[in-house]
Amino acid sequence: MNTPITVILDRKGRNVFAVSSTSSVAAAVVEMNRHRVGSVLIIDHGRLVGIFTERDVLRRVVGVGLDPSQALVADVMTTGVITISSTASIEETMVLFTERRCRHLPVMDGGQLVGTISSGDITRWISEAHRAEAEHLKNYISGGLST
Repeated sequence: MNTPITVILDRKGRNVFAVSSTSSVAAAVVEMNRHRVGSVLIIDHGRLVGIFTERDVLRRVVGVGLDPSQALVADVMTTGVITISSTASIEETMVLFTERRCRHLPVMDGGQLVGTISSGDITRWISEAHRAEAEHLKNYISGGLST
């Protein structure tokens, strides 16, 4: 679990999906659906200013009856974005997801945005690692028992 999250980013890609804070909620949701992701980063003038997630849609838009085509992302996004370093381990990332009760984190490297990581990305990686380990052990046992 000391594996850096860059391993996951290298495997899944470092695409960053973003909209500006002046985008409508509807436009942000279209972007999320188009890329099949649960969040978009909010970037204004090259600076990360927020994140907009499925949870924001449910609580801050649908939950209060806003019209998505009229509401601006700036009014419903999450500010004070928690980020994680590209050198963080998978374990550190899991702890941050749990403690901060979030599912999406922008990944920074030297002050530059280099990707996003989700709890789903971590879950997939752990599942694949366990599957590979089980297969390795199965092969070891099978090979060790043959005469």
